[in-house]
Formats: sequence, structure tokens, C-alpha cells
Amino acid sequence: MVLGGGCAVKAPTPPRSKQRLFFTSKGRTFVIGADGSELRPLEVEWPGQVTWQPAGFLEDGRVLMLSMEARRDGPGRPFDEFYHQTPTHVWAHDLDTGSLEELATRDRVAAFYAPQLVLAGGRILMQVIPKRPGQILNMNLDGSDAQEFTGLEEGLPYGMSLSPDGTRVAFHLAGPHGYQIWTSDTRGRDRVLVAADPEMLFFGPTWSPDGRWLAYQGCRFRTDPGHDWADVCVGRPEGKDHRQLTQGGAMWFGATYGNPANRGGGSNVPVWTRDGRILFPRRIPGSRVAWEYQAGRPDTDHFNRDFKLSEARGGTQICALDPASGGVQVLTAGGEGVWDFRCTESPDGALVAFCRARTGEVPELRVMARDGSGMRSLSRGTDGAGADHPRWIPGRM
Repeated sequence: MVLGGGCAVKAPTPPRSKQRLFFTSKGRTFVIGADGSELRPLEVEWPGQVTWQPAGFLEDGRVLMLSMEARRDGPGRPFDEFYHQTPTHVWAHDLDTGSLEELATRDRVAAFYAPQLVLAGGRILMQVIPKRPGQILNMNLDGSDAQEFTGLEEGLPYGMSLSPDGTRVAFHLAGPHGYQIWTSDTRGRDRVLVAADPEMLFFGPTWSPDGRWLAYQGCRFRTDPGHDWADVCVGRPEGKDHRQLTQGGAMWFGATYGNPANRGGGSNVPVWTRDGRILFPRRIPGSRVAWEYQAGRPDTDHFNRDFKLSEARGGTQICALDPASGGVQVLTAGGEGVWDFRCTESPDGALVAFCRARTGEVPELRVMARDGSGMRSLSRGTDGAGADHPRWIPGRM
């Protein structure tokens, strides 16, 4: 026990025993086997859609996809003023047959829909933004029978995670009182506050395999406005026993990599392993990223950083933290100028995929055994653009 409707290009069918992953490169999604074989782009097309990305998996095994039309913004406008004006579409895609079916078309109330969590019984939690900051609706897959999970004036809820028994949802809420961790039932009722502190930004809750704990991270945002670093925390989903397991901003939170010609990033989150440990990218003491956040400048690109290669130092390594004992197992040795991040365990618990970027360079996708042995490179992406955001595909149907 731990501490507490149309069609797409048809792709060849991989062997049913093979574990596969998604990853992104140059704005496109790719599929690859865990042994590095059968690399192929995820080919989905529909008129008027500019970008596509996987957003989860449906009960029948199809991939939940989000597509976006061309951006509806003027040059130089702050990111949070325009992104929700861009029309999006939600789809179910079969990886093996190539079929594509649009979802959430009935009774739409906004241009921007973004799936957050698939629930049992053909329902979904959807982020909907008729106006900022938006809200979450619980709806049927076709968009009908939409019911409020959160209200329009509460703040922006996202980072959602479903309990192992499918009855509770954990999420962070970016509202007037900061970023807080909450749990509720799947209709947004019976809410419990798990973690809140006006000096902390709490982010990215995930459930332990036994459903008794949540892992999340806490960032001291006043002294770290770029959210570069955070600490791993745990708490009971019923709102008890919140505790911070690491100190001094030990976890790499806001991953940034690359150079001005080819840059990227996105938030890391701590993730549970099947045996009840927590994987996270640990900061080598004194490390500093090459991309410096510019706190006093309007954010027009959801990045807002300047590249300062000469000031970068250190790196990060993938570690497994035992929340009961506090013991840490180092899975990747890392070293000066090596940034390991975005770790995720395979569905059977045997492998860990992660990204590795050298300072000023784009990442490659790697995989290793759960103890860190047998590490190998899977892909460096397309056209030198790097490989990021690995996501394991559930076991073959």
C-alpha cells in the first residue's frame, strides 16, 4: 500500500502485441512503436482544419481528437484575448481503419470547445469558452444534454484527472483566489478543497493507483513568475494530509527548450507509477533554463521569453519518488546541459518514455525500463524539429 462522419487516410494495422506512443513534432502528431518501429504520421484531414492533436481515448478505443481552424486574432494581441475565439472541433478517430467522426456538434454554445476528460457511459467533460474564463460542461459525446460542471464566473478549471473507480474528478481551478486543487463527483457536485495557499500555484493533480492520494505540484509564483520550478506535493482527495515532498523548487515545471529558430515547451506534471511511486523531472541544484521569462511584457504567444544561452546551466533528471519513505531513485543520470522531462509510464508499467533536450536544442523521444536500464532513442522528430509530448496508446483492442 502506498502513502495513502468522414474519413481519413487508412493506416496499416500494427501487430496487436506492440506498445505504441503518440508524440508531436513540428505541429504534427506521430505514432511509433515502443521499440522504435513503425513510425508514421497520424494522418487526419478535414476541410478548414489547420491543426490536429490527440486529446484522450474513448471507451471503445478510438482516439479523441481536437482540431482547430485558422486563428482569429490580430497581430500582437495578448494570448488570452484571442485563443478562445478560434473555432475548434472534436472528433473520434480509429487508428486502424482511419474513420473520423465529429462529436459535440449538437447544441453548441461557443466556438471554442476542448475535451478535458472522458467519462463512463458516453459522456465527456468539455471546456467551453463562450466568454472568458470559460467553464466545464458535462455532456453526451454528441454535445447534447450539456450540464454545468463549473460556472462561468468561477475561474478556469483544467488539468483534470479521473479517479481509478471513475466516480471522482480532480482538477486545478485558476480563479480569483489563485490556483487551487479540488475534487468533485463527475457532475461537479460534492466539491472538496484539497490544496490552497495564496502564495502558491497548485497544478496538475493525478490520482494514485489505489485512489487514496493525489499528486500535484506547487509553484511559488511570486518569485518565479515564469513557473520554471515547482515542488511535488500529495494530499488526500477528501481534503486532508496535504504535504510537500520536495523542497526548493526541485521539479522542472514550465519546460522550455530549443532556440529562436526552433523552440517549444509546456508544463510538466508529476505522474504515478503502477507501484505507487511518483515520476518527476528533478532539477540539478543551481540549474537555470536558457529561456528567461519576461514578467513585464505582454504575452502575445503564450511563451513570452528571451533566449539567453550564455546564462543557462545545469539540467534535470528523471527520478522516481517514494511518497511514503521520501526515497528517490534516479532513473536518468543526466548531467550538465542535459534536460530530461515529460516522463510517462507505459500501460503495463514496464517502460518509461521521456524527452531529452540538450541546452539550446530540441528534444528527442527516449524510452527505458522502469528502473532506468535499457535506455534507447526512439525519434528526433521530423526535419530536425524534435519530438515532444509522448502519450502511450492504451493496449490493443
